[in-house]
Amino acid sequence: MPFYIALIALVGLERLAELVVAKRNLAWAKAHGGREYGFGHYPFMVVLHSALLVACLVEASHRPFIPALGWTMLALVIAAQALRWWCIAVLGPRWNTRIIVIPGLPLVRRGPYRWMSHPNYVAVVLEGIALPLVHTAWVTALTFTVLNAGLLWVRIRAENAALAQALAEEPPPTAEQLS
Repeated sequence: MPFYIALIALVGLERLAELVVAKRNLAWAKAHGGREYGFGHYPFMVVLHSALLVACLVEASHRPFIPALGWTMLALVIAAQALRWWCIAVLGPRWNTRIIVIPGLPLVRRGPYRWMSHPNYVAVVLEGIALPLVHTAWVTALTFTVLNAGLLWVRIRAENAALAQALAEEPPPTAEQLS
């Protein structure tokens, strides 16, 4: 169990790192005319993702570690983190935990975005299943997956609508263009 506690703590630290990157990227996006969409579901997302970490620890304290399952799921957790940070790197300052789009900017079509529209959400789904199952927390994995499916249904619809609207608009003038 100490290894699992350390793993959950590392994932928690990773989440904090994401928030730091997101805050920096939010400032960049706002400076470039970015607008936020779909804010209504964001607080639920924060609570759900925070609850995942707590629930993993609570349930795992009552479950055995099954090596064949645990090590396989740990490999998936690592793969999910790699995919997430690949998405963050490819999107650069356009990546955020919120839905922020800049009118007129084209969609990113490189990295994992060559093959799918929302690879970061694939990482989220993988992690939501695998992280609890590292220590056999199957109730947490199932509950998070069901709740997250509803959240992603709302979020992807909001993101797609925001992107479609932003693509149809002209980009706002930059500070250099206004001078």
